[in-house]
Amino acid sequence: MSVQSDAGKTDENPSVGSVKDDSNLYRPDVNTTQVDERKLLRRIDIRVVPWLGLLYLLNFLDRGAIGNAKLYNMEQSLHITDSQYLIALTVFFFPYALFEPASNIVLRRFRPSIWLSSMMLVWGIIMMCHGFLVNYGGLVTLRVLLGLAEAGLYPGIVFYISCWYKRSELGMRVAAFFTSATIAGAFSGLLAAAISNMHGIGGKAGWSWIFILEGLFTILCAIASYWIIDDFPETAKFLTDAERVFVIRRLRADMQYSAGGEKFNMKYIWQSLRDWKTYLAMGIYVGYDGPLFAFSLFTPTIIDQLGFKATAANLLSVPVYVWACIVTVIVGFMGDRLGNRGYINLILFGTGLVGYIILITSRSPALSYFACFLAASAIYPVVPNSVAWVAGNVEGAYKRSVTLAMAIGFGNLNGAVSSNVYRAVDAPWFRLGHGIVLAYIAIGFISSLLFLILLRAENARRERGERQEIICSQKDELSDELKVMAAKNGRFESIDLARREKGDEWSGFRYSL
Repeated sequence: MSVQSDAGKTDENPSVGSVKDDSNLYRPDVNTTQVDERKLLRRIDIRVVPWLGLLYLLNFLDRGAIGNAKLYNMEQSLHITDSQYLIALTVFFFPYALFEPASNIVLRRFRPSIWLSSMMLVWGIIMMCHGFLVNYGGLVTLRVLLGLAEAGLYPGIVFYISCWYKRSELGMRVAAFFTSATIAGAFSGLLAAAISNMHGIGGKAGWSWIFILEGLFTILCAIASYWIIDDFPETAKFLTDAERVFVIRRLRADMQYSAGGEKFNMKYIWQSLRDWKTYLAMGIYVGYDGPLFAFSLFTPTIIDQLGFKATAANLLSVPVYVWACIVTVIVGFMGDRLGNRGYINLILFGTGLVGYIILITSRSPALSYFACFLAASAIYPVVPNSVAWVAGNVEGAYKRSVTLAMAIGFGNLNGAVSSNVYRAVDAPWFRLGHGIVLAYIAIGFISSLLFLILLRAENARRERGERQEIICSQKDELSDELKVMAAKNGRFESIDLARREKGDEWSGFRYSL
């Protein structure tokens, strides 16, 4: 029996460590020496990121439109109370969160161009139907259907992007597409203020036209998406054969061994379910998703209650989102350049804690408005930073898709809570709502700290050789000591098989901090 050691020599040491095994190069018959990596990345950026950013902008715009419509007498037109309005916000989140893991599995097995576009088409139709509401029952029904239709878009986009880029490139790309959420926050106020002037046209109220026009534009973009969205790298039509191979090879060199395709197997789902990283990721995502939904749904209302009227409140929310957009891009760039995403998370969550402490204690409209900037500069940039951090530390296409969907889905489920915390009875300072959001941010801070500590500890164990597998033929006899190690860490016939089977649990994989 012979086993490769870290130095690549043959000896009796069963360790695998960080051995590089190029014996199974992806499609070795293809010559990729003529591919210009920089130009190729620019092409991928142009084809992948901008359109996904537009989709998420529409997703965020459509989801939050109800907050803008409320300021233009939607409640009075439908004869609903504030409690009924909050219930309508709440029911959206249950199907939205619960169907995300299943959606990501479907996305991996089928074509993103079909699945994402179809999802968008359905929710655009449902969004437009909001403009024809006449009662509370219809509102609740449409919010449930909208949650079901939008389920899976965000985790689907995140997973899809992670299939194209190396770990050190992911943060900026996720930040670039996620800035569309901040743009949506700013644009929704401007758009709602403009569309409200259509009040009375066609016998419809201004708030009805907000839903109708935004839904119609979403439908048009969904139809275009069937031809614009590309599929995974191994089948993307805008790449040459050599470029497709080059993309897969560079991803595998970055420890994404499932790049190039992975057959579905339930064991990958179970790997995600029993991984501690999945559950701490859920805590991190709860830490920003609860505040994110509360912030996007109620920022106009909070500013309105500080003494500004509906249109002024919508317009004053614009600078807050512009600032969030700028900070998100800067943090995405810094995360890719410096790494250390865990420390960046702690700084961002810490900033959020300061912002909401000010909101709880402030009795000055100007100070509270300033605190909104602090909150936005924490909540929005922590999203792509956390996404890149978690996605980069989970290997295996199906495992990563499930982990991301579970974490994002559980985080989104807390939108059902945060959509109920800003009650009209608590106006104008909303101490209860701010206090609950503060608690969410604290959960995110603690979960990020634990995630960072445990990743560092696991890397140290691998450096000490505690996770090394036995690499040998199944026919070889093992000593009692090697049998114990094989039972603990696994026995494989090749390094390539070990890293494919174990993903990020392979001893040569190193977690990014």
